Amino acid sequence: MSSSTSLAAPSPAAPSSLRAGLRHPVELLRWLWSAYMTPGLPGRATSPVELRWIHTAWLVAFSLKMVGSTWDVAWHFRWLRDDLAPPHLLNSAGTMLVVALVVFASYTGYGVDRTALRLMQAGIGTFLVAIPLDLLNHRVNGLDITSWSPSHSLLYLGTAVMLAGAIRGWWLHAAPGRQRDLIAIGLWLFFVENALFPDQHQEYGVLSLSAYEAGRSTAEPSLLDFAASQGQTPTQFMLPVPAWVHPAWLVCAGLLALVVARRSVGRRWTATTLAAVYLAYRGACWLLLTSTGFPPSVLPVMLLAGAVLVDLTVLARVPGWLAGPVVTGGVALAAWVQSVVAQIPPWDWSALPLVAVGAAVLWTALDRLAASSWLRRWQAPLVAPLDTPVAAGAGGASLR
Repeated sequence: MSSSTSLAAPSPAAPSSLRAGLRHPVELLRWLWSAYMTPGLPGRATSPVELRWIHTAWLVAFSLKMVGSTWDVAWHFRWLRDDLAPPHLLNSAGTMLVVALVVFASYTGYGVDRTALRLMQAGIGTFLVAIPLDLLNHRVNGLDITSWSPSHSLLYLGTAVMLAGAIRGWWLHAAPGRQRDLIAIGLWLFFVENALFPDQHQEYGVLSLSAYEAGRSTAEPSLLDFAASQGQTPTQFMLPVPAWVHPAWLVCAGLLALVVARRSVGRRWTATTLAAVYLAYRGACWLLLTSTGFPPSVLPVMLLAGAVLVDLTVLARVPGWLAGPVVTGGVALAAWVQSVVAQIPPWDWSALPLVAVGAAVLWTALDRLAASSWLRRWQAPLVAPLDTPVAAGAGGASLR
């Protein structure tokens, strides 16, 4: 699968260096098009260098999407929504690059098996369908900035599915080693950030509501006036969901995503690394955004305690029915400490036993899945038969 051999005719000569290619970008694009935009089937021979370039482009695309979406939350807590706001444009640039990568994989077959390609196509399809639905939702329902709206949920779902395809494509085709693990951790970081993203509404909302009640609102008057005209009180606008939602989602979505990442990558401190990098990213964004006048947010530092416990319980092979409550309890203790020294979103502490049960059920399901024959079949690449005809000229060139 990772072979650098090719059945194609020799490709056009590449620019002698990256610098030369940048001096003549049109020629570079022409070379890339003639060398790589040839039809092929999923599972096509892809060299390690080509694979690295493709998935570096995935990392760039999701970096744009992640930064744009992070900025977008802060933007919505300060100003009225605008379809062409800078955060939307930045996110859209990442989405356009994702579309290009999915089209490239669909046409050429590079760096994917059939399952990875189907996930990419289903994910970007769901995301693109969700965009007009979200625009329509805002036209009908007005402000509706909550992260928990149905149209926003489709955006998160589409992103998660396309990331699953990118993760699978990389993990199946890249040679085992440190580089495979590092890029996999990068892709999993975007997956975990996407899973945790909805909780940012409460993490911004609790501080925005406190500022409003103290008479120093971080929202522009036009935003507050528009919310009032929609019949929304500041509480409905800034904290629109019950207090059990933040802890339940943090544990049953965010931490369970870390469990899957830890088992997938296999490195001992994968979950802790992902949580630490995520919090460092959120902290850097906090500094940048607040220094430019945007509202602050709570950082879910309690996530780090849960990530450490995830790594330890996976390492010790603690069964899910026990690991779920243990991790939930550790997160709850860390959240209580954080609430003593700083502010956290509203937590319904009485709901934590049910959250622990939910985590235990989901973690046990992951245990059953990990031991199933279905997972072994899933981990095998699904490619077209070797005798399936491929269009003439299908092949690849080297990016060396």
